[in-house]
Amino acid sequence: MVTTTDEEILSLFREQSTKSEGFTLLMNKYNERIYWHIRRLVVSHDDAQDVLQETFINVYKGLDGFSGESKLYTWLYRIATNECLRLFRNKKKFLVAEGEVNEKLINQLHESTTTDVDQLLVTFQEAILRLPEKQQLVFNMRYYDELSYEEISQILDSSVATLKTNYHYASSKIKEYMLNNS
Repeated sequence: MVTTTDEEILSLFREQSTKSEGFTLLMNKYNERIYWHIRRLVVSHDDAQDVLQETFINVYKGLDGFSGESKLYTWLYRIATNECLRLFRNKKKFLVAEGEVNEKLINQLHESTTTDVDQLLVTFQEAILRLPEKQQLVFNMRYYDELSYEEISQILDSSVATLKTNYHYASSKIKEYMLNNS
Protein backbone atom coordinates (compact mmCIF):
# COMPACT_ATOMS: atom_id res chain seq x y z
CA MET A 1 0.00 0.00 0.00
CA VAL A 2 1.39 3.37 -0.99
CA THR A 3 0.86 6.18 1.49
CA THR A 4 0.34 9.65 0.22
CA THR A 5 2.18 12.43 2.04
CA ASP A 6 0.42 15.48 3.37
CA GLU A 7 2.34 17.60 0.88
CA GLU A 8 1.05 15.47 -2.02
CA ILE A 9 -2.50 15.69 -0.68
CA LEU A 10 -2.28 19.48 -0.35
CA SER A 11 -0.76 19.80 -3.81
CA LEU A 12 -3.60 17.76 -5.33
CA PHE A 13 -6.22 19.72 -3.40
CA ARG A 14 -4.90 23.08 -4.52
CA GLU A 15 -5.19 22.19 -8.22
CA GLN A 16 -8.78 22.55 -9.45
CA SER A 17 -8.53 19.46 -11.68
CA THR A 18 -7.38 17.20 -8.79
CA LYS A 19 -9.11 18.92 -5.85
CA SER A 20 -11.62 16.13 -5.37
CA GLU A 21 -8.92 13.45 -5.50
CA GLY A 22 -6.82 15.34 -2.95
CA PHE A 23 -9.72 15.69 -0.54
CA THR A 24 -10.63 12.02 -0.91
CA LEU A 25 -7.04 11.05 -0.09
CA LEU A 26 -7.09 13.34 2.95
CA MET A 27 -10.33 11.77 4.20
CA ASN A 28 -9.03 8.25 3.59
CA LYS A 29 -5.82 9.02 5.47
CA TYR A 30 -7.33 10.76 8.50
CA ASN A 31 -10.99 9.71 8.72
CA GLU A 32 -10.55 6.86 11.21
CA ARG A 33 -8.08 8.70 13.42
CA ILE A 34 -10.26 11.82 13.61
CA TYR A 35 -13.42 9.74 14.13
CA TRP A 36 -11.98 8.01 17.21
CA HIS A 37 -10.71 11.29 18.62
CA ILE A 38 -14.23 12.70 18.29
CA ARG A 39 -15.93 9.51 19.51
CA ARG A 40 -13.94 9.45 22.74
CA LEU A 41 -15.09 13.00 23.44
CA VAL A 42 -18.76 12.79 22.45
CA VAL A 43 -19.29 9.06 23.25
CA SER A 44 -22.26 8.53 20.92
CA HIS A 45 -21.56 7.08 17.47
CA ASP A 46 -24.32 9.23 15.93
CA ASP A 47 -22.93 12.43 17.47
CA ALA A 48 -19.43 11.40 16.40
CA GLN A 49 -20.59 10.89 12.82
CA ASP A 50 -22.30 14.30 12.80
CA VAL A 51 -19.22 16.04 14.24
CA LEU A 52 -16.95 14.18 11.81
CA GLN A 53 -19.07 15.35 8.89
CA GLU A 54 -18.99 18.96 10.13
CA THR A 55 -15.25 18.66 10.66
CA PHE A 56 -14.61 17.58 7.09
CA ILE A 57 -16.96 20.23 5.72
CA ASN A 58 -14.92 22.85 7.60
CA VAL A 59 -11.68 21.25 6.42
CA TYR A 60 -12.85 21.40 2.81
CA LYS A 61 -13.84 25.06 3.15
CA GLY A 62 -10.61 26.04 4.90
CA LEU A 63 -7.97 23.84 3.29
CA ASP A 64 -7.03 26.42 0.68
CA GLY A 65 -6.10 28.74 3.55
CA PHE A 66 -4.05 26.14 5.43
CA SER A 67 -0.68 27.82 5.87
CA GLY A 68 1.37 24.79 6.85
CA GLU A 69 2.60 26.39 10.09
CA SER A 70 1.47 23.24 11.87
CA LYS A 71 1.20 19.63 10.72
CA LEU A 72 -1.93 18.85 8.73
CA TYR A 73 -3.25 16.34 11.28
CA THR A 74 -2.72 18.88 14.09
CA TRP A 75 -4.88 21.33 12.13
CA LEU A 76 -7.50 18.59 11.59
CA TYR A 77 -7.54 17.75 15.32
CA ARG A 78 -8.04 21.42 16.16
CA ILE A 79 -11.05 21.64 13.84
CA ALA A 80 -12.48 18.36 15.19
CA THR A 81 -11.95 19.46 18.80
CA ASN A 82 -13.62 22.80 18.13
CA GLU A 83 -16.59 20.99 16.55
CA CYS A 84 -16.87 18.78 19.65
CA LEU A 85 -16.82 21.85 21.89
CA ARG A 86 -19.51 23.45 19.69
CA LEU A 87 -21.67 20.34 20.11
CA PHE A 88 -21.19 20.48 23.90
CA ARG A 89 -22.14 24.17 23.98
CA ASN A 90 -25.28 23.45 21.93
CA LYS A 91 -26.25 20.60 24.25
CA LYS A 92 -25.68 22.78 27.32
CA LYS A 93 -28.23 25.25 25.97
CA PHE A 94 -30.87 22.54 26.33
CA LEU A 95 -29.67 21.08 29.62
CA VAL A 96 -30.11 23.13 32.76
CA ALA A 97 -27.25 22.10 35.04
CA GLU A 98 -23.59 22.25 33.96
CA GLY A 99 -22.94 18.62 34.90
CA GLU A 100 -25.93 17.30 32.96
CA VAL A 101 -24.01 17.00 29.68
CA ASN A 102 -21.38 14.73 31.23
CA GLU A 103 -24.05 12.74 33.09
CA LYS A 104 -25.92 12.27 29.79
CA LEU A 105 -22.69 11.07 28.15
CA ILE A 106 -22.03 8.68 31.05
CA ASN A 107 -25.56 7.29 30.70
CA GLN A 108 -24.99 6.82 26.95
CA LEU A 109 -21.74 5.01 27.74
CA HIS A 110 -23.56 2.58 30.05
CA GLU A 111 -26.49 2.15 27.62
CA SER A 112 -24.19 1.34 24.71
CA THR A 113 -22.24 -1.19 26.75
CA THR A 114 -22.98 -4.83 26.20
CA THR A 115 -22.60 -7.42 28.93
CA ASP A 116 -19.41 -8.87 27.43
CA VAL A 117 -17.53 -5.56 27.61
CA ASP A 118 -14.98 -5.31 30.36
CA GLN A 119 -16.50 -3.25 33.18
CA LEU A 120 -13.05 -1.86 34.01
CA LEU A 121 -12.93 -0.14 30.61
CA VAL A 122 -16.38 1.36 31.16
CA THR A 123 -15.27 2.65 34.57
CA PHE A 124 -12.14 4.11 32.95
CA GLN A 125 -14.23 5.91 30.30
CA GLU A 126 -16.60 7.16 32.98
CA ALA A 127 -13.64 8.54 34.96
CA ILE A 128 -12.50 10.45 31.86
CA LEU A 129 -16.01 11.85 31.29
CA ARG A 130 -16.08 13.15 34.86
CA LEU A 131 -12.99 15.31 34.27
CA PRO A 132 -13.27 19.04 33.57
CA GLU A 133 -13.43 19.76 29.84
CA LYS A 134 -9.81 20.87 29.35
CA GLN A 135 -8.39 17.95 31.34
CA GLN A 136 -10.58 15.59 29.34
CA LEU A 137 -9.30 16.99 26.05
CA VAL A 138 -5.65 16.91 27.08
CA PHE A 139 -5.91 13.41 28.53
CA ASN A 140 -7.61 11.97 25.43
CA MET A 141 -5.13 13.55 23.02
CA ARG A 142 -2.10 12.52 25.05
CA TYR A 143 -3.21 9.05 26.20
CA TYR A 144 -5.19 7.75 23.22
CA ASP A 145 -3.87 9.77 20.31
CA GLU A 146 -0.30 9.84 21.66
CA LEU A 147 0.15 13.45 20.60
CA SER A 148 3.08 15.39 22.00
CA TYR A 149 2.46 18.30 24.33
CA GLU A 150 3.70 20.59 21.57
CA GLU A 151 1.07 19.24 19.16
CA ILE A 152 -1.67 19.53 21.78
CA SER A 153 -0.47 23.06 22.46
CA GLN A 154 -1.09 23.96 18.81
CA ILE A 155 -4.52 22.31 18.83
CA LEU A 156 -5.77 23.87 22.07
CA ASP A 157 -3.77 27.09 21.85
CA SER A 158 -2.39 26.59 25.34
CA SER A 159 1.09 26.49 26.87
CA VAL A 160 2.94 23.19 27.21
CA ALA A 161 3.36 23.75 30.96
CA THR A 162 -0.40 24.21 31.41
CA LEU A 163 -1.08 21.07 29.39
CA LYS A 164 1.36 19.01 31.45
CA THR A 165 -0.35 20.23 34.60
CA ASN A 166 -3.79 19.38 33.18
CA TYR A 167 -2.60 15.92 32.18
CA HIS A 168 -1.11 15.31 35.63
CA TYR A 169 -4.35 16.36 37.37
CA ALA A 170 -6.42 14.29 34.95
CA SER A 171 -4.28 11.19 35.52
CA SER A 172 -4.49 11.62 39.30
CA LYS A 173 -8.27 12.04 39.22
CA ILE A 174 -8.70 9.01 36.96
CA LYS A 175 -6.50 6.88 39.20
CA GLU A 176 -8.45 7.97 42.27
CA TYR A 177 -11.79 7.31 40.54
CA MET A 178 -10.64 3.87 39.40
CA LEU A 179 -9.49 2.93 42.91
CA ASN A 180 -12.77 4.06 44.46
CA ASN A 181 -15.12 2.60 41.82
CA SER A 182 -13.58 -0.66 40.62
